[in-house]
Amino acid sequence: MWNSEGIVNSHLDYLAQGVQNKLNHLRLSDDCGYMSDCSWATTSELVCNQGSTTSADVITATRGSKMAAAMVWLPWSLLLVSLTCQTSSFYVPGVAPINFHQNDPVEIKAVKLTSSRTQLPYEYYSLPFCQPSKITYKAENLGEVLRGDRIVNTPFQVLMNSEKKCEVLCSQSSQPVTLNVEQSKLVAERITEDYYVHLIADNLPVATRLELYSNRDSDDKKKEKDVQFEHGYRLGFIDVNKIYLHNHLSFILYYHREDMEEDQEHTYRVVRFEVIPQSIRLEDLKADEKSSCTLPEGTNSSPQEIDPTKENQLYFTYSVHWEESDIKWASRWDTYLTMSDVQIHWFSIINSVVVVFFLSGILSMIIIRTLRKDIANYNKEDDIEDTMEESGWKLVHGDVFRPPQYPMILSSLLGSGIQLFCMILIVIFVAMLGMLSPSSRGALMTTACFLFMFMGVFGGFSAGRLYRTLKGHRWKKGAFCTATLYPGVVFGICFVLNCFIWGKHSSGAVPFPTMVALLCMWFGISLPLVYLGYYFGFRKQPYDNPVRTNQIPRQIPEQRWYMNRFVGILMAGILPFGAMFIELFFIFSAIWENQFYYLFGFLFLVFIILVVSCSQISIVMVYFQLCAEDYRWWWRNFLVSGGSAFYVLVYAIFYFVNKLDIVEFIPSLLYFGYTALMVLSFWLLTGTIGFYAAYMFVRKIYAAVKID
Repeated sequence: MWNSEGIVNSHLDYLAQGVQNKLNHLRLSDDCGYMSDCSWATTSELVCNQGSTTSADVITATRGSKMAAAMVWLPWSLLLVSLTCQTSSFYVPGVAPINFHQNDPVEIKAVKLTSSRTQLPYEYYSLPFCQPSKITYKAENLGEVLRGDRIVNTPFQVLMNSEKKCEVLCSQSSQPVTLNVEQSKLVAERITEDYYVHLIADNLPVATRLELYSNRDSDDKKKEKDVQFEHGYRLGFIDVNKIYLHNHLSFILYYHREDMEEDQEHTYRVVRFEVIPQSIRLEDLKADEKSSCTLPEGTNSSPQEIDPTKENQLYFTYSVHWEESDIKWASRWDTYLTMSDVQIHWFSIINSVVVVFFLSGILSMIIIRTLRKDIANYNKEDDIEDTMEESGWKLVHGDVFRPPQYPMILSSLLGSGIQLFCMILIVIFVAMLGMLSPSSRGALMTTACFLFMFMGVFGGFSAGRLYRTLKGHRWKKGAFCTATLYPGVVFGICFVLNCFIWGKHSSGAVPFPTMVALLCMWFGISLPLVYLGYYFGFRKQPYDNPVRTNQIPRQIPEQRWYMNRFVGILMAGILPFGAMFIELFFIFSAIWENQFYYLFGFLFLVFIILVVSCSQISIVMVYFQLCAEDYRWWWRNFLVSGGSAFYVLVYAIFYFVNKLDIVEFIPSLLYFGYTALMVLSFWLLTGTIGFYAAYMFVRKIYAAVKID
């Protein structure tokens, strides 16, 4: 556990050193993940460039006041994360890395076993791997527990810059390990399900090097070779209906030698962790009594087969090779986060900007131009009789602010939407600054959970004020509904899914104490804050509607087919979804295929574009509805504005069918269960954004006309 004073001092020392170098090349630590070489261009622009291996994010501030407002939340969010992640691997950029001397032990830890086919993580020792004399689990934060991480020590003995040709694990007098029938069947089942093993060394995850060739011509292979890295290593493989286990691991660790003074001993820093898994049968491995072994030469050896119908004997062995690298510690995560198709993100941004400009053109041409004409006509005193005979949005001025059905539920859902909006905005902004990079395992999810709890005060305030505007009186019941409706649905679905995960004995199952802690957070933090915000919001002056509501509701004329609610959802959802569907692919890959997602700079821009596009399309849809003399816009606009969630659901089904190889019932249930939560949350988010944009628009246009 690191104390906060040491963290702050280290961070200040690091920044002071950057100032002395005139901020020409500020090297951030590996917590930045996606930001390697940073330089301050202007006071309002931060340019982060990763060179040839990573992307470039350009973050431009709009106005000084907005940036100041955003920075007000940053210290509180950082304080929150530091308090909640004391026992995790979270740390602030600039903290000094771990220095190793010659022959210092470098601990190899196991994280979990994962498979994109089952979506069920398992503990490392759920399989009969060799165990150390004492098994020690690392204290984990909330995010790591929810992710299914169970970080534990392993018997691998690795010393800094010390080679090992071949070492036998859990060997007693050079006797091989015997797997009984039950263990053999379990190992064969995990290999068939395409499981990967995840190890870490100095907080760096192990990776398997993959060499790809873009040109198949043999003469150009060396020139066209593309090196990529696969997270973790495969547990085994299947060849000709036979199952083989990777029982030998060749660790390749890269170190960076730090510049020291002449009279000081050299220090080393681990900058890369690779593995080459091999399958070598028992007969080809020669072990002695000193736990050393001899690997077979060339390709004469045969792989170690696992027969699930009988006992199997084998050796678990490993070798260690060290190489010096020019990669500095600050850039060591670039290898894991390198993407060969970074330009696709820029295409996504350009595509999104085009969508926003298209919507802006519709607004400026149809809405503003037509609206000004309408207001000018409505305000002509000479043509009052003609105006009353026309059809248009002014004719429903006496009913447009009539409270809808179920105002308590509507205000509660919108309050939860505000809560989600604040949480997502702060999380993406802080992650964009590099505070929640992949090196901080579980920090992103932990921060999101706690921020959602604390943002309940804003959700309660907005829900309480809107509920009073809609002529509501039972504020205590409304506050309870706001605090429990959306979180209750989320908790209920997660609890049902967790029961199925428990049945599979997966490490992805949330332990009972953690579930009790989440309930305590819900009813001990979120619920009181929602009540507090709801109380002040309900006491505050309600929103000032510019026109009075008639006592007798106006009759609504028959609507055209394209004014149908479902048609409106299809029309309103396609453009916001088109502005962000490319980024959605990378998010799905990070969630369901165990990939790292780190381009939060792009995600922040896409989020801003999503907010603008949802607001614009919501204004267009409510204007058309009011022109059709349909004043029941409250619920309709909330549903229609979240129409992009329907396309997210369609894309999730497409992704499940075409990208994933899930065939079993429980993995499919997990996928669609968690997808349903994502779609529900996305609908609340976009629906809330569109509702408040439409509400401001309606109040504005009716305040601009003269009403008798």
